[in-house]
Amino acid sequence: MHSKAKRKSADRFIPVYLAAALVCLLLCSCAAKSGLSGASGKNYKNLISEYTYSQNSSRITIGIANIHNHVSMNGTGSIEQNKKRILEITEVLKANGANMVVFPECSLTGYFWEDSPECWKYMRAGALDRHIPWLKRLKAKLGDGLEYIVFNAIRLDPNNPQGKFRNSVFVLDKNFDCEDISAEANEKNHIYDKTFLPGIEKKFTRSPQTDHLVINTRWGRFGFATCYDMCFPEFFREYANADRVEAIIELSSWRGTSQREYPGMDVRMDNYYGYIWELMASSQATFNQIWVIACNSVGFQDRGEYEFWGGSGVWAPSGVRLAGASNRDEELLLIRNLDIKGQVEYEKNDFYYHDDFIRVYRPLKNMRTFTRMRD
Repeated sequence: MHSKAKRKSADRFIPVYLAAALVCLLLCSCAAKSGLSGASGKNYKNLISEYTYSQNSSRITIGIANIHNHVSMNGTGSIEQNKKRILEITEVLKANGANMVVFPECSLTGYFWEDSPECWKYMRAGALDRHIPWLKRLKAKLGDGLEYIVFNAIRLDPNNPQGKFRNSVFVLDKNFDCEDISAEANEKNHIYDKTFLPGIEKKFTRSPQTDHLVINTRWGRFGFATCYDMCFPEFFREYANADRVEAIIELSSWRGTSQREYPGMDVRMDNYYGYIWELMASSQATFNQIWVIACNSVGFQDRGEYEFWGGSGVWAPSGVRLAGASNRDEELLLIRNLDIKGQVEYEKNDFYYHDDFIRVYRPLKNMRTFTRMRD
């Protein structure tokens, strides 16, 4: 690796220097006056952990929100709370130089709980179709270096608005149509609908089964995936070998707690899903020689009793994690000056997996898959 990482975190120094308490109070006061503290009263600037990959400022700087999606025990107040926080965090990361800001799955609503009329009602209230004025406010944050805002939300199925939802990734740029989120141009160039649906999501959402999204940026080609999609190597292989992306952005509400125990060997793991998160992200990056930029929610959701793993981060095409967020606490990662194309080429100079792959597998005509069968 020819990268250089540098991390800054105020939290690290608080236990060492008692005088930092006074400094923190002063900084919070100044931040509030300068607008760095959001309307919620939370000083998000203090949550930033900063990594620098290189000194070349023409490369992309990405802000990743390792945050908790709130879910009200009663009513829909948490939806407004989540919307407000997304606006605030976007503004703070933009002010710190982010070219792209990424939020976790179910950004507006939090995650589904039991199949009940109350959950259906709550999720319908949180469908993005009902929050167009807010969406316009979010899009208005673009500019001054911020070119993309990537988030996930439930939306109504344009073909069946009263039926199951679509679990969608939205890529906001200057061309996104906020007036009609299901416009043809949005569907083609700005929206990815989750393909693989685990457990309870099958009750609430519908999979298009064939969807994918690729955007071309001045830094490289990006594909998009959502949570459980990462468990399927073929899905990421399509992006890498058919679409030739250099990076995949993965938005998740991925839990950590699940037990695996092997008593005869005195082996037990209480955070098995968390282990899988780390393993999958690294493996998908390694196998496909692409960047994996993953944003996961964090913290406990009372409804459903979910413990989300956090652990948002950036994995290089080598599979090495360059930056990682907390598994317990909210944290904003700011990764400066990533060389998206250059690092992919660097790995290919060692072993070029795609070149060796297509010597054995050939693409099927008009399909996104490969075969070893020969005519």
